Amino acid sequence: MKVKVNSKYLNYSTYAPPSSPRIWLLIATAFLVFAGVAGYIGYRAGLAGVSNGSNEITREWQANLEQQKKELARLQQLAQDRADALAKRLGLLQAQMIRLEALGQRLVEMAKLDSGEFDFENPPAQGGPTSHGGQNAIDPPDFVEALDRLSRQLEDRSSQLQVLENVLMNRNLQAELLPKGKPILQGWLSSRYGMRTDPFTGKRDFHAGVDFAGKEGSPVVATGAGVVTWAGSRSGYGKLIEINHGGGYATRYGHNRKILVKVGETVKKGQIIGEMGSTGRSTGPHVHFEVLRNGRTVNPARYIRAAR
Repeated sequence: MKVKVNSKYLNYSTYAPPSSPRIWLLIATAFLVFAGVAGYIGYRAGLAGVSNGSNEITREWQANLEQQKKELARLQQLAQDRADALAKRLGLLQAQMIRLEALGQRLVEMAKLDSGEFDFENPPAQGGPTSHGGQNAIDPPDFVEALDRLSRQLEDRSSQLQVLENVLMNRNLQAELLPKGKPILQGWLSSRYGMRTDPFTGKRDFHAGVDFAGKEGSPVVATGAGVVTWAGSRSGYGKLIEINHGGGYATRYGHNRKILVKVGETVKKGQIIGEMGSTGRSTGPHVHFEVLRNGRTVNPARYIRAAR
């Protein structure tokens, strides 16, 4: 087939595309450039992705670190607060122990006990084999609980000591109130309690007290603490003093020359309440001393001997 172009004919049967090596080289070069550009773009994109992921991990790690720092600070503050609380508790317990030791020493002195047997200045002797192979009996986590137990024990001991103190004080108070000893500072026993020959009638009669003779005007003393319920003259007793000691006890002191107390006055054991005389039904200076229990006279001898 022949075609006319520009008055020339081209023979298609004899035409073929160029097959020069430069064309293939150009195509290969273009492909390599395209692949390189694509690879570079992918590499950068990959770096960007890795960078973003790394930044996210870093931020998360920093956030966790800050949280751990805050938790550590909180624990440190909690530990400090607990340490301060324990120090305060120890201080209180030590102060309480000092007070208990002082109280114990005072009780020993009040009760006149053997100081060697009741020694509050040193810890009590104790010992025995351990069942823990020499390990600590109290682990650190149980320290607070041990302090609480010690606190309760100290409180219990404090209550017991206070009860003991009250008992001793009541005992001492009862000892002060109970009639004990002689009603005179100087003199002698001139008549006993019970049946005797009456010095005025010569007949057998009951003597409801004991008589202590002495020098006129010598002191007459209270044999126990109490309240004066009579201070004046009474038939047969002359000038009489009567003291109520409580607990059903009372004492009478008769034949005084002078009375030194008044009704309603509180007197102490050993206090001078009058002067020996011979008023009333008396043959000479003496003190007629009676002890009454629940309104009835009893033999004063046992109360006089109790002071020895």
